[in-house]
Amino acid sequence: MKDSDYMRLALELAQRGQGWTSPNPMVGAVIVKEGRIIGRGWHARCGALHAERHALQNCAESPRGAVLYVTLEPCCHHGRQPPCTEAILASGIARVVAGSGDPNPLVAGKGLELLRKNGVAVETGVLEAECQALNQVFFHFIRTRRPYVVMKYAMTLDGKIATRTGASQWITGEAARRRVHQDRHRCTAILAGVGTVLADDPLLTCRMEGGKNPLRVICDTRLRTPLTSRIVQTARAVPTILATACGDAARRAPYEAAGCRVWVLPARDGHVDLDVLMERLGAADIDSVLLEGGGTLNWSALEAGIVQKIQAYIAPKLFGGAEAPSPVMGRGAALPAQAVRLKNTVVTPVGEDFLWESEVDGPVYGNR
Repeated sequence: MKDSDYMRLALELAQRGQGWTSPNPMVGAVIVKEGRIIGRGWHARCGALHAERHALQNCAESPRGAVLYVTLEPCCHHGRQPPCTEAILASGIARVVAGSGDPNPLVAGKGLELLRKNGVAVETGVLEAECQALNQVFFHFIRTRRPYVVMKYAMTLDGKIATRTGASQWITGEAARRRVHQDRHRCTAILAGVGTVLADDPLLTCRMEGGKNPLRVICDTRLRTPLTSRIVQTARAVPTILATACGDAARRAPYEAAGCRVWVLPARDGHVDLDVLMERLGAADIDSVLLEGGGTLNWSALEAGIVQKIQAYIAPKLFGGAEAPSPVMGRGAALPAQAVRLKNTVVTPVGEDFLWESEVDGPVYGNR
């Protein structure tokens, strides 16, 4: 087997931690001695052993003289776990192949340099693009201290998220809906607007077997979320934040009594300032947000420049209707040249539907 084969196995192991490692990265490791795999490991969840230490713990024989393949540069600082470089040096590993460097300022090349200085052969760049893509969320968060925001919506082939009467269940098929629940598991938080709560009374939970619920964040500028809504009624079981500009403590009290956290934030153009909300979420170690808003919140998020990725589930059906809502409404662009530009598009069949994923290419034209 080649270096790339072992790294590909390490990537597969890393994905076992998907949804559980936040705000840490997903990392996988494989230890090879004389052509034999003697140890495998991955970072299972935040606070648990790092992949390198997990692989060393699982070794079937002494790793002295072996090669360690790891998807991310080994850490060299004390955090929730001790430095992995210490464990690597103590084990007698002779060579380390790292798929990607770690942009964390506490590491950022220092881990690899420490290994080199202590006589370990170090190589980098094996399946680097794949290793970086694995931790797109972590890289964004560690560099900006703000969550990576994925705007997700389902629409018909003519660009409608509901009929002219507001009916929207169901646009896509079961396979697409299962995929959405996997994404809810992967993301740390889910963001919606009070309009969605009033229209659909959603739970915004993960119904994937073995999955976890994301933190629910509702943008509710004037605190209009009904106390009888399923969001409020389940707030003690599923962590919930109401982001509001309402400074009236008496208005907030019933929500807090029901188990909601209420964040009072500044308003911008009559709505909760989304930029400030992202700063607050980042300070709370929320590294990723799945935005499941309506057309108005979606445009506000794009205009505020907080969105990094678009996930559009497209169903092969047509609703028609001039009054049927679209996924992005608000003020919108005045000219084609002012469009929100997207890049790195990938289209994936999901059952009878298609998932269109694109990264946002820079800020909205005229973004403040």
